[in-house]
Amino acid sequence: MRRLSPLLLVLVLAWGVARADDLLEARKLLRAGEREAAMKRVEAVLAKKPADQDARFLKGVILAEDGRVPEAMEVYQRLTQDYPELPEAHNNLAVLYAARGDLDRARQSLDMAIRTDPKYATAQENLGDVYIQLAARAYERAGQLDAGNRTAARKLALSREVLAPPKPRPAPAKP
Repeated sequence: MRRLSPLLLVLVLAWGVARADDLLEARKLLRAGEREAAMKRVEAVLAKKPADQDARFLKGVILAEDGRVPEAMEVYQRLTQDYPELPEAHNNLAVLYAARGDLDRARQSLDMAIRTDPKYATAQENLGDVYIQLAARAYERAGQLDAGNRTAARKLALSREVLAPPKPRPAPAKP
């Protein structure tokens, strides 16, 4: 087996550190709300290593947060094709499908995420949310078909309550 020369090994390790530093900095910039600067860091990594799954994933996150949903979906779709074992890409794609109201595709993507990692709690929770949305649609349709169906109306109200965003809590009074 051939060994890397010490100089080549140092260069390979330095690239890995530089890539990690760029992605770490991109994440910090994104948390600070500086999406454009974060994207520049990610693009710099991708220019050197186009297949880098971490950089590609972070690019999808930035695009989604920037409201560029079709582009983010494309990034996640390609990631799921190139790295089908990456549950986070399936999950994030599902979230974007669900936001568009495409619950069947969202469910399929979440099923893939869970197949790749059955202990992925976020995907499990998101799948539950998709099922509740599907249930709400069915209860609503049942109510349209039978206006006197009180059970469907009650279940629809409960599902909407579960899906409603949490109400902000007031800050506790200062002593």
